[in-house]
Amino acid sequence: MNEQQNDPRARVVFLIRVPRARTEDFLRAYEQIRYEVAEGVPGHLVDQVCQSPADPEQWLITSEWRTLADFEAWERSPGHRELARPMRDCMTEARSLRFVVRQQTTARPATHDPAPATVEG
Repeated sequence: MNEQQNDPRARVVFLIRVPRARTEDFLRAYEQIRYEVAEGVPGHLVDQVCQSPADPEQWLITSEWRTLADFEAWERSPGHRELARPMRDCMTEARSLRFVVRQQTTARPATHDPAPATVEG
């Protein structure tokens, strides 16, 4: 078993609602913290903020972490709530889900097997 299987990456998903009138405030708040998180939070790999085209008040924030423990340490850190407060102030609903990555789609490695023989009839 490799290290990644022993301590798999984590994906954290937030399903949130942001009233249309708060959209710009929400995006501005995200812009203010995203680099601080990306450059300064141990274990943080990437995050995305997505808006539903069918329901513009429905948002999805996903983040990927080296391990679930890294995310949980960040969430418990003293600065976390204060840093996230401007975004949370824009939300009317929020739900959090946590997952560990068990498998990931990647291209198959190139093989050196010859092309399969064809049968002519």
